Amino acid sequence: MQSAPHPSTTPEPFAAVPTPLREAMVERGFTELTAVQLAVSAAVEPARDLRISSQTGSGKTVALGLALAPALLSRDGARDRPGPSAVVVVPTRELAAQVTAELSWLFGRIRDVTVDCVTGGTHVGQERRRLARRPAVLVGTPGRLVDHLGSGALSVSGVGQLVLDEADQMLDMGFRDELEAILAAVPVDRRTHMLSATFPPGVRELADRFQVDPVHVEGTRLGAANTDIAHLGHVVRPNDRYAALVNLLLLAGDDRTLVFVAKRSDAAELAERLAGEGFAAMPLSGELAQAQRTRTLAAFRSGVTRVLIATDVAARGLDVPEVSTVIQVDMPMDSEVYTHRSGRTGRAGRKGHSILLCSPNAQRRAQRIFDQAGVAATWRSVPSARSVQDALTARALVRSQQRIDAAQCSDAELASARVLLDGRDPARVVAALLADRGAQGACKPRDVAQAPERSGPSGAPRPRKSRDPRPTDRGFTDRAFTDRGFTRFRVNWGSRAGANPRRLLAALCRRGGISSQEIGAIEIADWSSTFDVSNAAANEFERCAAKPDSRDPNQRIERFRERASGPRRRAPVSRQQSHGSF
Repeated sequence: MQSAPHPSTTPEPFAAVPTPLREAMVERGFTELTAVQLAVSAAVEPARDLRISSQTGSGKTVALGLALAPALLSRDGARDRPGPSAVVVVPTRELAAQVTAELSWLFGRIRDVTVDCVTGGTHVGQERRRLARRPAVLVGTPGRLVDHLGSGALSVSGVGQLVLDEADQMLDMGFRDELEAILAAVPVDRRTHMLSATFPPGVRELADRFQVDPVHVEGTRLGAANTDIAHLGHVVRPNDRYAALVNLLLLAGDDRTLVFVAKRSDAAELAERLAGEGFAAMPLSGELAQAQRTRTLAAFRSGVTRVLIATDVAARGLDVPEVSTVIQVDMPMDSEVYTHRSGRTGRAGRKGHSILLCSPNAQRRAQRIFDQAGVAATWRSVPSARSVQDALTARALVRSQQRIDAAQCSDAELASARVLLDGRDPARVVAALLADRGAQGACKPRDVAQAPERSGPSGAPRPRKSRDPRPTDRGFTDRAFTDRGFTRFRVNWGSRAGANPRRLLAALCRRGGISSQEIGAIEIADWSSTFDVSNAAANEFERCAAKPDSRDPNQRIERFRERASGPRRRAPVSRQQSHGSF
């Protein structure tokens, strides 16, 4: 595999962009190309497979369009094709919609080149009718593409280019079998492109099997942190997590804020609680119908909804450039998940903030995630009620000054103002009006107890004395897993044998035939791991997981039972306490 030349060798930003695409980009407001777009447009030997890596939010979708365009232009949307000329496989419905929208305007000036998408959660019959129109470019999720291949509604015999977008996420979500089926169905002489922010070993193995002497196109160095994002960490006790979130949202004001939680139930409950306090908040999770997901995202993009509470899978592919702040209420499983979450802000050259909340005993793990993600995070105290109120007062003062300077008052309004000032101190009148306006806010700032940070002399987190640090801060709490509608299981696979949250999650989804949304907290020890499965899926998961696994016949999954000689004692926990802060 060779690398493409550095994009600086291209003399003019749009020099290598085909005319129809250049016209569409100029009309869209493009004045220059991003680094990854320049790298793709300058790549030598266009008939080669491409392995495109770049930061999240760096314009990879348009770069993909630049890679697909030459072949589409040469055929000029030929009507004799039995099916699409290019297929783009993506992990989620949201990303499919985003990629479809981007490629649609980009290819809009190429005659007879249409873009369509097929995803789970939509009407199969309607998709079959659209497939009969033979779109030139088809975007789809792995499961739905395999469904249409099996029914005969989709023919891929004419596919000249296959794209796997965010292949690392598709493997982690348990789509390896579907990807293998799609790759086996398309013609052997196709071009195969891979797009990913990172290329971990599993993705490289897949790419090496199906790509032929690929050119590595690198917009930003693999693992390079987005310098447009400021990374902050707050240590907060679980019971104060909601109060800390309220203060952070008040400080964010009218800016769009994306809040990450671990589970679908948490997204719905937290959004409902925030909405009850006056925040324009809505949940986004896998349990929503596609029509509702579309409406929720449209409200967030338009600014009607200012706070979006999302799970990791639901937010995959979320592309809203105006997101100013990402708040990670639940700890990410690893540095790649952290990079995905924080990458939802700081997009398209805008500045953003990524804030991570963690409990005192998880600070060391949080620092390790920061280090592995290659970001220099700053640890700060949680904003207090007094500091938030001071900031809100200062913000109200500035806005009032701006309104006064820009106001065009009528005679009646001026007369009312003179009545208010008659016999009163003007300063007290203005102060009362500001206080009244401040009382109309979403809710009052909360008092937050400052949790002690585990830090050493240098300010870095102090190592915990533990032989087996466990990722117990993945959910709202690491206590009373049965209180939350989950059943605990055990697998004889631990960190000494290479288990990590991502690999374990993928294996459990494959073995148990369930989605990652049905799996709760995961705890990894040296030689074994325990994990929670929703009660609704537990029995079927146990039945499927009990079958021998051809990939690892020695791996056993069973219901977890406390040792009779020394059960762990758990204090009774109320519903509010079991959520830590919510």
